[in-house]
Amino acid sequence: MTATTRDMVQPTLKPVLVLDSGIGGLTVLREARVLMPERGFIYVADDAGFPYGGWEESALTERLLALFGRLIETHQPEICIVACNTAFTLAGAALRAKFPDMTFVGTVPAIKPAAERTRSGLVSVLATPGTVKRAYTRDLIQSFASQCHVRLVGSENLARMSEAWIRGEPVSDEAVLAEISPCFIEADGKRTDIVVLACTHYPFLANVFRRLAPWPVDWLDPAEAIARQARRKVELIHGAEHPDGFDFAIFTSGQVDFTTRRLMQGFGLKIATS
Repeated sequence: MTATTRDMVQPTLKPVLVLDSGIGGLTVLREARVLMPERGFIYVADDAGFPYGGWEESALTERLLALFGRLIETHQPEICIVACNTAFTLAGAALRAKFPDMTFVGTVPAIKPAAERTRSGLVSVLATPGTVKRAYTRDLIQSFASQCHVRLVGSENLARMSEAWIRGEPVSDEAVLAEISPCFIEADGKRTDIVVLACTHYPFLANVFRRLAPWPVDWLDPAEAIARQARRKVELIHGAEHPDGFDFAIFTSGQVDFTTRRLMQGFGLKIATS
């Protein structure tokens, strides 16, 4: 086969689009790239809307539908990963209804695997206030963890603290401990043994959580499971070359400081405009 013929049969791979309210979805992007090395990625940080946890539900749903509408039309991705619990538990069904030809892989609290792994029966879900109040989250508990005691802990501050930490800014131990302390329960001689990290930002601080925790627990990070689900939804094309022109990040605010640019470079992403 000649080089020209080889070029003619080389498939054109559409990109994988990953969206989060900020940079927390990079934890998912990192895992997805390992499993899909032949794919190009577009990372979208909706920092103009960050944080999602404080939004009124209908307004946030409208924002997400409009944002994905523009992104899908412009970039024609093969699949969209919604790397945000707050966004997907609220708007996942609406996104799938409005864009029936697009495959969406969502992020939901890892309550089912937590219920399967716990030995004490005491599980905590560390999330944003938006995820905690969502009926979707309570339905997951009812469906998969009814035999457990599940404590929902909504943090107002951890997403911002996680973004600051990954950018190299200082975060005090006292501030972190104040956010995670409600996750730890002792009852009838048993202790919480699993904490679900139900925000993609939180794994950035996982080592800090482990150091400050009053006793060892399993900090359940869903990033790898999300990436595996995306891999199942995307055709594996052996021999496909990594496409040029992708692997960039869009910040909806259009304002990216030097520290953030350097962080994106560390993840192999260029900065583009929306």
